[in-house]
Amino acid sequence: MKKQPHLIIGCLLLSLACNLPFFSPKVESTPTQTPPPSPGGEPTSQSSPTATPEPPPPYFTEEFDIPSPYWQNLQAGGSQPAEITTFNGALQILHNAPDTWLVGVHVVHSYSNVFVRAKISLNTRGSAGLICRYSETDGWYEFDVAGDGAYYLLYGQWLSPGIVKYIPMVSGQLNLPNGMQNAEIGLFCNDGILDLHVNGTRIRGYDATNYGLTEGNIGFATASFTEVPMTASIEWLSVAEK
Repeated sequence: MKKQPHLIIGCLLLSLACNLPFFSPKVESTPTQTPPPSPGGEPTSQSSPTATPEPPPPYFTEEFDIPSPYWQNLQAGGSQPAEITTFNGALQILHNAPDTWLVGVHVVHSYSNVFVRAKISLNTRGSAGLICRYSETDGWYEFDVAGDGAYYLLYGQWLSPGIVKYIPMVSGQLNLPNGMQNAEIGLFCNDGILDLHVNGTRIRGYDATNYGLTEGNIGFATASFTEVPMTASIEWLSVAEK
């Protein structure tokens, strides 16, 4: 019998144990939406394939109005894949299985110094965050905020196909009166310093020089905890120099 790989997490999210069951990363393109039914009730036919949109410039705002081929989604953990759709001008993510991690990587541009921001809503059953300097071989920096206001700065790395390791760098607790509803979070990767922002305020800086990541892609992340379903909505994501 083929041995099932495992997910390795270093003391992440306080109570999660190491070596959680892992399902090999699932690579998914950004989903398309089903055409609305015609007045007669049958699906509307498409006369020709939709043209691939031009890739965005290095600094842009993604509003998720239409599906984009430039996002790649990778999943770790969970007994079933996350459901990902673009709907009502937002990226909607549904985790029906507990202990599921989803990483969305924008594959067009690589950045050294970059400020990633996003407007996010989620329930209290999970977390959502932002990624900078993503490299499939070297790892990435990830800033996550949970629905109850707990936050985590992590160094993530694929150890081999199907095995991910997260190392906690910084954690804390935020007082968010409305929780993570229409909250703006930001991650500024500036040389060796990682600045964490919530609702327009810099909450913390961290010197990550020793981790050695200097360049890579940007992205987002979501995770479910022990209770499901976990839902997250990303209204927009912006990429800027500062």
